[in-house]
Amino acid sequence: MTLLKTRATEGSTGEYRPEPLEIEVPRLGGAGLSGVTFAGHMSHTEQMMAVRAGEVGSVHSWELVTAVDGPGTRMTTFFAGCPLRCLYCHNPDTMKMRDGTAVRTEDLLARISRYRSVFRATGGGVTFSGGEPLFQPAFLAKLLRGCKEMGIHTAIDTSGFLGTALTDTMMDDLDLVLLDVKSGIPEVYKKTTGRELEPTLRFGQRLSDAGKPIWIRFVLVPTLTDSPENVNAVADIVSAWKSVERVEVLPFHQMGRDKWETLGMEYELDDVVPPSNEDTEAVREIFRARGLTVH
Repeated sequence: MTLLKTRATEGSTGEYRPEPLEIEVPRLGGAGLSGVTFAGHMSHTEQMMAVRAGEVGSVHSWELVTAVDGPGTRMTTFFAGCPLRCLYCHNPDTMKMRDGTAVRTEDLLARISRYRSVFRATGGGVTFSGGEPLFQPAFLAKLLRGCKEMGIHTAIDTSGFLGTALTDTMMDDLDLVLLDVKSGIPEVYKKTTGRELEPTLRFGQRLSDAGKPIWIRFVLVPTLTDSPENVNAVADIVSAWKSVERVEVLPFHQMGRDKWETLGMEYELDDVVPPSNEDTEAVREIFRARGLTVH
């Protein structure tokens, strides 16, 4: 099945705005994700309408995690589909929306509700990740609203490239944004992701202006993002955003390399050696020097 989604494009004013993009999604019906199912009795037209309305989305997987992806114990739900093609992506199997499992919003919310007692006990909640959660904004909007109605803390893990897809209403239902700032130099960002840096900068500033809590994530990749110029550029950017609560400097690893090979995709970082603990800590000090809380 194919539906119209959106992607960000640069207009004449420099603003990035959505435009139609055809994306294939999984065939509805059959077994769902870890017990989440989608009934296959709907007609093609009904299926299309359900996806466009956010009643159905494409999900790669979910897991319960502690001390990552936000405070407390989190149910991290990985959406399928992403507009970026990061060279170091450790989940390349989430890049295409059609490779996910089609699930109903109501079924996923029912699954989330089972963990409310865990969330209350640990100060946790739900994090929508990916892929890119803003690649499916209607689906995300309904999930955020449903979680808030249950009193569950909400977060998204996003590159910010599709930040214009986050409506003010969605922002009201959002407690935390994990914002991946992959580079501070436009040329390095383009080489790393295949996309432009500017939409992420505008999204970060919008979050800061709204006072929305931000946790920054920066992946330290030797020979790609680790130059002093690039690290300092990232630090300059995020230190100007007043609602940044912490910065996570994440050392590059090779744990996703086999996935690239399995998918028949070219992996350009095969020979890159992960940074040493000393090099990683030195980068963290650059952020700390700007008064940021760093992990």
